[in-house]
Amino acid sequence: MKRGDRGPEVRQLRDNLARLGLLEETLSDGFDRAVEQAVRSFQQSRGLTVDGHAGDQTFRAIDEAHWRLGDRALSFSANHLMRGDDVAALQNRLSGMGFDIGRIDGIYGSGTARGLAEFQRAAGISEDGTCGPATFSALARLARTVTGGEPQTLRIEAAIGRSGPSLTGKTVVIDPAGDSQALVFGLAESSLVFDLARRIEGRLFALGVSAYLTRGEASPKEGDAERAAFANRSNADLFISIHLDSHQNPHASGVATYFYGNDAHGAHSIMGERFASLVQKEICARTQLLDCRTHAMTWELLRRTKMPAIRVECGYLTSPTDAEQLALPAFRDVIAEAIVVAIQRLYLPGDRDSETGTLRISDLRRLN
Repeated sequence: MKRGDRGPEVRQLRDNLARLGLLEETLSDGFDRAVEQAVRSFQQSRGLTVDGHAGDQTFRAIDEAHWRLGDRALSFSANHLMRGDDVAALQNRLSGMGFDIGRIDGIYGSGTARGLAEFQRAAGISEDGTCGPATFSALARLARTVTGGEPQTLRIEAAIGRSGPSLTGKTVVIDPAGDSQALVFGLAESSLVFDLARRIEGRLFALGVSAYLTRGEASPKEGDAERAAFANRSNADLFISIHLDSHQNPHASGVATYFYGNDAHGAHSIMGERFASLVQKEICARTQLLDCRTHAMTWELLRRTKMPAIRVECGYLTSPTDAEQLALPAFRDVIAEAIVVAIQRLYLPGDRDSETGTLRISDLRRLN
């Protein structure tokens, strides 16, 4: 939905925005300038692409945002996962008390159900994995029992340490996400991102990594949920989505890397942020691409993946300078090497790490 649209769906959108305090309540069913501004404000606050349009992801996120812990009973259903800010609040509460629920993502999955059941057992109430009145009361009575650091962060860092510095035996899923075949400066995003993905795949394979692509060269790109599910089924250690950006302004240029993070939920992927930072720094140290920094976002692909996941925008295809470099196979080799080196550095202990931009693939073979 966008400005100028009308109908019952717009009416529901307006009601949800009004409940969130982003829009004055009226009887209108039109998508006007005020609605567009409210949608933009919401998208900005929730780490969504800010375009003022209420697509599926934005509409769903606005609906999720109005739930508060205690508004409804929460339970796990594999066929219909409950989602909302109340789920995120429950996850925050359980994680803060030391129960392992996985990532705080506002989705009531099996990990949240297990963590809640453990809490119920510890609190001496019915251990049914459903958050109802008795569980709400128990949560309100009990304060945080863990101090000295976020428990989930400590678990993740410990798991990385136990896995060791070698890449051999690790699994990485690479997502050549750009699917546009339109030519810009004679280049097609679909061909370039697939070529980049294959270059990364080949280098990882040589280091003993099980590397998988989410699609074949001639295969259409599946939706975010399907690609995230593929990575989860693969028990991947890392997930990398490769994109090329575009903009109507030809001066827009540079590389940016994104990880899962949601300020409204007070949670983000610790290892995803660290991984994104390493990739961003390695690419910028080895190329002349403008540093557009790392950013936390709540895109479904980053939200649904259970492992550290990033999305790398490897330049603007609509920028003459970026496109000129991306057209060169040697330049794509440099980006691929930068990403592989960042993967290795993620697992290296501090005393074995090297300065940004100095490691080469030949150095990684000695480490593995």
